[in-house]
Amino acid sequence: MAKAARETLSITPLGDRVVVKPLQKDEVSAMGIIIPDSANREKPERGTVVAVGKGRTEDGKLIPLTVKIGDTVLFSKYGFDEVKIEGQEYFILSETNVLAVIN
Repeated sequence: MAKAARETLSITPLGDRVVVKPLQKDEVSAMGIIIPDSANREKPERGTVVAVGKGRTEDGKLIPLTVKIGDTVLFSKYGFDEVKIEGQEYFILSETNVLAVIN
């Protein structure tokens, strides 16, 4: 699986936070009807990490994050904050809300 091109963002997440660009998938109903983006649909649970914080502090030591820029991740459905930067939607979430890295 090819890695996505790296983006430069005008924000840097703090602590153990990561910024994820959600992956959009085409949704098709059982009858073959394509559901447009404007339809009321569930939030994506996958995305590409585009920025990471320095890590969390535990017992006075900095613990770096496990995920890195370019990783495709599976994350908790409701464990993020939505932001729009330069017209693009991103999610900011704690690394603890990242469930898995997709290879």
